[in-house]
Amino acid sequence: MRTASYYVRGLLRQLVPYGVANRRRARLMAGATSCQHLMEIDWRAAYYNKLVQSFDAGQAPRIVDVSKKRSRYFLDLDEASRGFGPSLRLDYLFGDVTHVPDRPTVVKSRPIAGENANSVLLKLNHLRHFKWSSDPLKFRNKAPAAVWRGAAHNSQRVSLVRTFYNHPQFDIGHTSGQLDDLPPKSWLTHAEQKRYKFFISLEGNDVATNLKWGMASNMLVMSPRLQFETWFMEGLLKPGIHFVLLKDDLSDLEDKVDYFTAHPDAAEKIIGNAHKWISMFTDPRKERIIAMRVLETYFRLSGQL
Repeated sequence: MRTASYYVRGLLRQLVPYGVANRRRARLMAGATSCQHLMEIDWRAAYYNKLVQSFDAGQAPRIVDVSKKRSRYFLDLDEASRGFGPSLRLDYLFGDVTHVPDRPTVVKSRPIAGENANSVLLKLNHLRHFKWSSDPLKFRNKAPAAVWRGAAHNSQRVSLVRTFYNHPQFDIGHTSGQLDDLPPKSWLTHAEQKRYKFFISLEGNDVATNLKWGMASNMLVMSPRLQFETWFMEGLLKPGIHFVLLKDDLSDLEDKVDYFTAHPDAAEKIIGNAHKWISMFTDPRKERIIAMRVLETYFRLSGQL
């Protein structure tokens, strides 16, 4: 139902004239000046769009010409940009972006390390990445084991499966293809994974999609060092505060599970901090304001506003 309503809203938005969308944006932005979240809006918008110098977007596509081939990306970008009119220009890249473009470009994901200002983050493909549900089972009432399911398509995921596939305490397995002599295991729903205390999150093509809903649960999220970030601001997540940091080779997984099994108070403190982080992304009005502020800076620095 959520997916259907998302597409219905997106398609209805296409019927709204640009002039009407512009007036709605103006009202929304005017009201933001007295918003109780103004400080958060300011720093988040500046984090997503780090550009400070003028640039030329004269060769970029116009808003009206943005590709519709990847519908979720298009609809999310349209929601943020429609109020600026059809003729303003912006560069964009849809999909899992792991490099920094040569010129300022709207993307879903970017590397955390290094100079990444040309990667301007928006909340793209949010239906997949920002989807979570409540977790009725408290941490202390969950099974004292670690869980992971996913496609073993990079070295870190392959290492996890090879090392812990047959672990007597963990429920770890890949879900497609044959890995050595290890057949795929059955997929687990979010609810089935939430039966466990410890949730392993590993990056895939870019960020780990499951990091967000894992942090929204009452599981303790464990992850190696993060390399990419999205609208979720993964680059600002702190090990030991928002999640448990694992070594890149995952060799300390058993020790970390044993420690937090014996210290549930410490685990629940991290889980509580994770929930506070999640709460920043739950106000649709605030999210729209921030997205428009991000684009407003892009258009202003490119001389279009």
